[in-house]
Amino acid sequence: MKKVAIVQSNYIPWKGYFDMIAAVDEFILYDDMQYTRRDWRNRNQIKTPQGVQWLTVPVLVKGKYHQKIRETEIDGTDWAAAHWKTLAQNYRRAPHFAEIASWLEPLYLVKSFEHISQLNRSLIEAICVYLGIKTTITNSWDYTLLDGKTERLADLCMQAGGTEYLSGPAARDYVDEQVFVDLGINLTWFDYAGYPEYPQLWGEFAHGVTILDLLFNCGKDAPCYMRYVT
Repeated sequence: MKKVAIVQSNYIPWKGYFDMIAAVDEFILYDDMQYTRRDWRNRNQIKTPQGVQWLTVPVLVKGKYHQKIRETEIDGTDWAAAHWKTLAQNYRRAPHFAEIASWLEPLYLVKSFEHISQLNRSLIEAICVYLGIKTTITNSWDYTLLDGKTERLADLCMQAGGTEYLSGPAARDYVDEQVFVDLGINLTWFDYAGYPEYPQLWGEFAHGVTILDLLFNCGKDAPCYMRYVT
């Protein structure tokens, strides 16, 4: 039995993204999909004294060209220091800021990345290490890609040796469940409901912010506020 999830990479994703990673045996980053503007690929939210704020990585988008996520280049390098400065300003009072900064800061100020996929994967993997998530993470281009939305997902799962495909709930609008049934793959839906609140800075609680908010505030206790990370 092997569980597989196939999801586009996000920039410093929220806690639910990492719960999905922890819930499967192989997590395939689906960055062969078209890059979409104003999406989670290159941005996410943090808490500040003024409310929720976006952190956006500038990228180069070439007009109407069908540009894949993995082809999307980061525009410049100044953004990295600016993002780290913003994180430090808003979370330095958090109980576990120094602990998280010890491994997170170098990813912003020492390493450099040319493509958004590379940046996202590096951050995702570093956070998984901290949380103790041992799921295998692969790229969609490690496999052969078929045509057809559902057919491609099901075939990727088959190529990875998956017997169960775990999908995000939003995919119910376009996934053809019969394709998975015909291939003998069990299709299950991930549920993001029921997360408890945790000690959070700056006013009214917000669930949908980057997982960095949870890590800065709770450190190694972060799994207590997640569902599949132990």
